[in-house]
Amino acid sequence: MYARHAKPLTNCRNMIRLKDTPTTAPEHLKKADIKAETQRLVERLGELQRIMYAQKRYSALVVLQGMDASGKDGAVENVFAACAPMGLQVIGFKKPTEEEFAHDFLWRIHRHAPARGMIHIFVRSHYEDILIQRVHKWIDEERVDNRIRAINAFEQLLTFDNHTQVLKFFLHISKAQQGIELQQRIDDPSKHWKHNEGDWRERELWPDYMRCYEDVLNRCTAIPWTVVPVDQRWYRDYVIAKTMVAQLEKLDLQYPPLLK
Repeated sequence: MYARHAKPLTNCRNMIRLKDTPTTAPEHLKKADIKAETQRLVERLGELQRIMYAQKRYSALVVLQGMDASGKDGAVENVFAACAPMGLQVIGFKKPTEEEFAHDFLWRIHRHAPARGMIHIFVRSHYEDILIQRVHKWIDEERVDNRIRAINAFEQLLTFDNHTQVLKFFLHISKAQQGIELQQRIDDPSKHWKHNEGDWRERELWPDYMRCYEDVLNRCTAIPWTVVPVDQRWYRDYVIAKTMVAQLEKLDLQYPPLLK
């Protein structure tokens, strides 16, 4: 009943402007109602994932991108809580290794693309190679353009050649809320393990990151993005769960027949 608030924002007609895009839930929504609906969606997602795993006709690649402390790990934990572990894999991309640096930038990504029946979740992804590298000017704009074309082609390949559903979520956090979340990693002993002094340094580059993210959202659109307001985590979970269920319900998911 709240589906109209979870539609993806793409650049099909209008350019996405992050400064004009809300990071909070619509004011008229009631938190308790949304959390109850989210729980239903999470359980439904679990049902669909089990059928997908058994059928082995389709797969799904979930891309979670966002600034530090935008809630990528929490989204995985909450939204996919009812999914069967054997059909789910979470991959977190860190700084490339020496071997990975010796290959093209998509080499380490493609090897983690999901097999049919699987849902793979990228916590950060191939987009790091046109975000952090671009912000720090480790690559020039010509390489950025070439990589954008390669990313669009790569995502289309997965979709058309292997029945992979690619779902891309930009977790849109405000700078003020990010500051609160980062400070909690210092103040709360249970979150000390998340603290990274480098996150504060990257925060100083906020305008550059917003510029680069905005460009990604408007040019890497072979597969459309869903921009997710995440200042309120309960709404983040709802939007992601709603989008996942809506996409998987479009598929011809059926348990395979009994073999004789």
